[in-house]
Amino acid sequence: MNWHERFRQQAGWTRDLRSYLFSRADLAHAKNALEVGCGTGAVLQEMNSPAHLHGLDIDPARLAEARMHARSASLVCGDALSLPYADGIFDIVFCHFLLLWVSDPVRTLQEMQRVTRMGGAVLALAEPDYTSRRDEPSVLQPLGKWQAQGLRRMGADPSLGNRLAFLFQKAGLRVVESGQMQPAASINPTRLDRELEWSVMEADLEGILSIEELARYKKLDETAWLAGTRRLHVPTYFAFGVV
Repeated sequence: MNWHERFRQQAGWTRDLRSYLFSRADLAHAKNALEVGCGTGAVLQEMNSPAHLHGLDIDPARLAEARMHARSASLVCGDALSLPYADGIFDIVFCHFLLLWVSDPVRTLQEMQRVTRMGGAVLALAEPDYTSRRDEPSVLQPLGKWQAQGLRRMGADPSLGNRLAFLFQKAGLRVVESGQMQPAASINPTRLDRELEWSVMEADLEGILSIEELARYKKLDETAWLAGTRRLHVPTYFAFGVV
């Protein structure tokens, strides 16, 4: 699995939303901005800002790759549950497909709030709700249930997205705007997009479906895309809070 390509794919899904939210948060005039859970640097490498960019990730291997893709950013290996930064030093702190993976999302948001200056912005740019995943044709509908099951087994919370605004409020953040991302206009992803999606699905469903069953569903999926009958939507949510 090429995780940087996967993270770049996810960054493509949220590019328009990020532009809107970063504009609302006044990134153009920020001095310091932090991405918590920066992975391989897929989002940081796209950011065009005069701000000093910072990134934190718990995975040393992914952080090493981020150093190649986001060379101008200051990158630190650390835990989102205990950020290694002083209070109130960032203008904007954000995360991207992160909170579903942490053991305590409220504490993570409180840490993000702690290191943000008064009046600064905390953004969760994308948090999915896999339990509400929709698949067509109907023969592919079980994929969502199995994926949610696989994510739970890996320690993720597959339904977190639809509780995102509540979690912001519980963490003490004032929610300025929240909602569900609009589905991409295109419903015909490239073959590379489909292959990346199946690489993730195969990892998520390991131990749930056999190799033969996975291959059968992958073939059904590809046939439906080629026939123009395939629909896939995972509701994904965002939230913009102010300290």
